Amino acid sequence: MNQAHLHMVFNHFPIIGLFFGIGILAFGIFKKHTILVNTAYVMFIFCMIMAKATMMTGEGAEEIVEELGTSHEIIHEHEEIAETFMKVLYVLGILSILGLVANIKKHGKASIVSYVVIILAIGSAVLSKNVGTSGGEIRHTEIRENANNSKASIENREQELDNDDH
Repeated sequence: MNQAHLHMVFNHFPIIGLFFGIGILAFGIFKKHTILVNTAYVMFIFCMIMAKATMMTGEGAEEIVEELGTSHEIIHEHEEIAETFMKVLYVLGILSILGLVANIKKHGKASIVSYVVIILAIGSAVLSKNVGTSGGEIRHTEIRENANNSKASIENREQELDNDDH
């Protein structure tokens, strides 16, 4: 298993985990179930840890896909978005730890932390979509924004070549 493979394995946890965590946290806040809120906090902490593991395998993955002929520009774009996402996840993870401690100690401000965390988690989920898409575009050219334009230009060029032959 190489760095690129590990990178792809790890990167799904923070993205998918965020969405499950948001759902659990929202339901926990709505129903006032501390155990559900704490479960969401643990999920967000796990997302932060897995995102760090993903970042740690990113350089190795970059070297491998560049050897396969992938443009450094598209990789760099993904890397920049991922670094921003990671910063937000660090804040989310730290706030989740604080929220967990506040709930365990039954602190009066614990509910405020849960509202801040859910807002930050939703923002993280939006960023996760951008990170996931930009990462997927590295090897899946069919999902790139200009994929249809490239296909159309290739088809036009092939048609022009066919017309030249006749």
